[in-house]
Order: sequence, then C-alpha cells, then structure tokens
Amino acid sequence: MGLVGAAVVRDGGAVLPDGFWAAVRVWLEKPQVANRRLCGAAIEAEGTVALGEGREASPPVTAMQGGGGRAERAAAAGAAELGRLWREVRGQLSAGHGHRHLPPPLTPWGRPGRRSELRAVLRTLLPRGAPPAPPAKELAVRDVCNGTVTFLPLEENSEGKCQIKKCNIYQIQFTHIKDEEWSVSIVAPFPEDWFSDGIAYPKLAWLGNELLSKLAKWSVEQKPSEFKSTLSLISVAKYSKVYQDLKEKYKEMVKVWPEVTDPEKFVYEDVAIATYLLILWEEERKEKALTKKQSFVDLGCGNGLLVHILNNEGHSGRGIDVRRRKIWDMYGPETHLEESTIMPGDSHLFPDTDWLIGNHSDELTPWIPVIAARSSYACCYFVLPCCFFDFHGKYSRRQSKKTQYREYLDFVAQVGFVCGFHVEEDCLRIPSTKRVCLIGKNRTYPHTECALIDKQITQYINNHRTCAVATCDRRVGFNHRGHSDGVRKEAGSELPENETAGTIWMPEFQPREKVEQIRNCASLPRDFVDDVVLSVANLLLNAAPQKSCSNMHDGNMNTWNQGESLSLKEVAEHLNKETLKRLKNEYGGLQTLLKNNHQVFEVLNGRVHIRDWRKEKPSRETKPEVKRRLSAEAFKTRLCWFFIHHPDGCSLPSESCPYAHGTEELRQSQIIKKKKHIQ
Repeated sequence: MGLVGAAVVRDGGAVLPDGFWAAVRVWLEKPQVANRRLCGAAIEAEGTVALGEGREASPPVTAMQGGGGRAERAAAAGAAELGRLWREVRGQLSAGHGHRHLPPPLTPWGRPGRRSELRAVLRTLLPRGAPPAPPAKELAVRDVCNGTVTFLPLEENSEGKCQIKKCNIYQIQFTHIKDEEWSVSIVAPFPEDWFSDGIAYPKLAWLGNELLSKLAKWSVEQKPSEFKSTLSLISVAKYSKVYQDLKEKYKEMVKVWPEVTDPEKFVYEDVAIATYLLILWEEERKEKALTKKQSFVDLGCGNGLLVHILNNEGHSGRGIDVRRRKIWDMYGPETHLEESTIMPGDSHLFPDTDWLIGNHSDELTPWIPVIAARSSYACCYFVLPCCFFDFHGKYSRRQSKKTQYREYLDFVAQVGFVCGFHVEEDCLRIPSTKRVCLIGKNRTYPHTECALIDKQITQYINNHRTCAVATCDRRVGFNHRGHSDGVRKEAGSELPENETAGTIWMPEFQPREKVEQIRNCASLPRDFVDDVVLSVANLLLNAAPQKSCSNMHDGNMNTWNQGESLSLKEVAEHLNKETLKRLKNEYGGLQTLLKNNHQVFEVLNGRVHIRDWRKEKPSRETKPEVKRRLSAEAFKTRLCWFFIHHPDGCSLPSESCPYAHGTEELRQSQIIKKKKHIQ
C-alpha cells in the first residue's frame, strides 16, 4: 500500500482550497513547528519549472520587476540554479510522455489542456541538536491544477551531481469530495523501502499521523498572523550553526547561575539573542563594507549575560543597569558592566556607539530609538519589548481591536519611524511569549535633515504626554551639548528661559528604583494573606450549588466538598474595599495572591476553583528532574491547609499528601538549610 494516511476536512467558511496551500507553505518554510527535531528550513531557491524540455526555471515575479538590486540578483541566480537542478533530476523519474508520470500511487504532473508549468521550491532541512546531523536537501514540486505537492529528497553522487533518493519520495494530495468536504492524504511510492533517519525523515507512521493531522488542522484554521515569520531577516541555516556553537560554549553558565531566576531560560534566551545579533551584524558588515566589528551599549542590561557573550565574541561594548547583579562578579574584567541610572537626556547620548540594545528594557524601551537618533546619524538600535511603557510611565491602551502586545509593538515601531528609522520587525526563537524584536538599521532621511527630524521627535514626545503632565508648565527641552551632528541647538528653541544645556528630555520620566520592590504579594503580612485565603475558600465552599465528589479513605466512602468555581470579578465583589485597595498595589492583585497559594486554589481562564489534590498527576510524569528533586525536599515541610481548615479535611490520606497532617509530621526544609549553607 502506498497510502500513508488520509483525513477528511470540512470547510464551512470558504477557506479551502487556499487554506490547504497556506498549510503546505507552513510545512515548507517552518517544518520545525511539526517536526521538533528540526530547527528550521532554508529556502534556497523558488521558481516556476516547465514539464517540457524547452523552458528554464523562472524566478518569482518580484525578482523580475524593477531594478536589479541585491535581492533581485539573488533571486535570478537562484532561479538559474533551480533550472539546472530541475534538468538534472526530472529525467530520473519514471518514464512517460512529457515526463508527466510519477511512480504510482503518486498523481502524475500536468493534464492535457492544462498549463504545463509547476512551482518548485528547493529547501534545506536543518536538524536540531549538538552536534547537528548533516542538513538534507529536498525539492518540493507543487502542481496546483492537480492539488499535489511532491517532495523529492536529494543527495549528491561522487561526481557532485544531485540524485533523487527515490525510497523517500512522498506526495501530499488534496482532493474535493463533495460540497464542503475535502480530503488531505499522503502517499509514498516505495513504502517498503522508506529509510527513516529519525530527524529529517521520521517514520512513515509519523507522516500519516502527526504531519497529516497538522496539515488538516492548518488547512481550515489558517489565520493571518499578527507577526512576521520567525528569523525572517537572517539566514536560518547560519543561525542554527552559530546557536549550537554558542549554546555549547556557554552551557556551563547554567550550573553556576547565582540568581534566583530560572538559569536555563535566561542563559539559553540570551544565547539566542546574541546569536541573532551576531548574524545581523555580520550581514550589516557585508552590506556596508565594514571591516571592524560593531560596538554596542545594552541599556538596562540586567544580568549582563548578553553583554558578556557579545564581548567574548569580539564586539566592544558595555551594559548599563540601575542595579548591580550577583552574577556580574563572575564574568571578569573583559565584560564591561556599569551600575547607573539612565535618564533620557543629554547626559546619556552615545555618539561613538554603533548599536543600542534594549533587551526587555521596560521603561527605556520607547526611548531607545530616540537616544539612537540623537546619538549620531550612524547609530542603530535593536529592541525586544516586554513590559508596556510609554515615555513617562505605564502604557495606556488606545485601540481595542488589537491585542495589547500588538498595539504596543506598533507604538514602539511608530516611535522609530518618527525618529527617522526604517523599522524592521522579526520574531526570535526564545523561550518567551514576548519574542518580537524591532530593528532600526537604516535612516529614511539624509544627514542634512537631522534638525528637521529632531523637531519632529520633540513634537511627538510632547503630544504623548498625559493630561496631568501636559498641565505642567515645564516643557520637554532639547539642547544637546556636544552632539556629533552639531544640529541640536535649533531644537532647543522650545526650552523655557530658566532651562540650561544638559536638559532631561522629560522630567516626569520615572526610572526603575535602585532597590527592587517586591510587589508580587510575597511581602504582604502573613496574617493578611491567611485572612484573604480563608475568606475566598469559604466563599467557594459555601457557594450554591455545592460540588461534591466521592472519595475512598481507608475503605470508607466519604463525600468531599469541592465547592463552586467563581470568576475573579465575582470573588473581588465579596472582598471589602480596604482589602482590594491593598491588593491593587501589588502586581497582578487578587489573581497573584490566589496563584501564590496554589496549595488551596487553582485559577484557570479567569475562574477560581478549590484545588482537588486527587486530580494532580504524579510529579514524575509532569516535572523535570530538578523540580522533582525540589518537590521531594519540600515534602511535609508545611502544614496542610485542608487538614486544618476544610470542613471535610484533606481529600488525600496522610501518606499521599505532600503537606503535613498536623505538627507531628512536619519536617525541616532541606532547601532552607542549603540556602543558609550557600550564604
């Protein structure tokens, strides 16, 4: 049997057949979203190829329009390479008039009276892992008329010519059944000879189950993304190699990480950001014919690891942050880090710096394009926005039709445009929900118009001040002493008479405090927290109708009250005003307090439930080894809230409950002992 798998999809919204081709595009360009053993695919060439002998491959339409720029020349060269490759491999397929036939049960290409052209994509599959397996080349041939995409694996012979690896040919087929029913299927002509390497070519069962189900799902659920494709501005192949090298080089940082933050997340995130910047800067050096590696300043550098990596990789630069971190002492003198408060103004310009970096720079994020624009005409910037800040404080939403994140990204991008940058957007591969970066690498205006752009920036910032700030009789002043462009004096015409050179651009700007305030409800008085927990628990337990659940304890059948679930809004309505006022001063408020007390509560989709510990999966199934070890060390080190407060007691017997049923079961925490020993 050549059929690997088939799935029926139903289209109720006129998505098909376009949705199917969009799904195929995802598999072509981003195979890693389905096959986790790949880190991506590099599209080497794409164009139209002919079934007959007389036609060459033609480049995409965009490559044939206009001016012969670098991208157009590359596309034309890629099309020529594609044509040469097509001539090499088409004769290797099954014989047949006009080369239209493929091995059964693959659908032959072309039909009488139809257009005898196909769309071909040459891609390189990039394996994940260290050391990575060799990349695999593949020619994907799309026949829209027949609704097929045929994947031809390629390998080089001893003469350096490409040959089709026939045992691993497969085809995705899309056919209309009736009305709103369509079929997506995968077929392979030689299933008995299929060779699985476990990476680029998984087992056929994986194609028939995992890939097929994703293609079927994507075909009817394809929605235009708010964001660019991952790593759209750099080479995925180059990124994969550099990332693996840096990950191997800096992996020891995970073992010695002295901060309370998750070492794996922060180390590998900064390795990924450093990888991106190194490749971006390498491309810039090629584009601008630069010989010296770019310099940088990381504003709000935090733990400083990104600065440490970039310094080690040959880029001169420094990091500045309002608070010194413990880990700074581990880097050594080659890593340049400064503890200083940054106030956007004349004293924080960087005329001799090539790039400014804002990696989760919070309140400095919208200022970084401004500082870059006013530092020098050659200064560029890279920002990775996370928390939402305006020029003077928290960012206030202005559009309800966009997500808050998309709206904020558009705001920061708009700041860059106003500052005269051609702003580019890309999506990084980092373990974070905030993965979109904005890059200002080129200017939209000539050097002679610096003064005009500076006035534009001044006006824009004035327009974005809040009503409260606008009533202040001080205005945003600019008189950039010692600026390398020598054009800032004119912009200072808005300064009041009592202002002097060296003005802070917005006196209302609030930098981060040097001593970080803990506002995640962890520093609230224990009595206050206990009272809120007890009040909310009683509210849920006494809410009607009550939910009860049978439970077996020592052979006796008991009924344990699970209470009712309520929305956060409903819970808040039952708390007194003084309690709510106090909680509003904490990040996340009531929700954070309830989540902190996860022994008692479960908060899902904005609703609060009493946690039923019988439904919790064993930690061995759900947690990595480090977290399981911490859970074991914390076993029976705290009293069980349910044993003390719940009218039915704990839902678990003492030996199964991770908390102590009474003071006689309490153990001293091993975690506390270890922390004291470290100090």
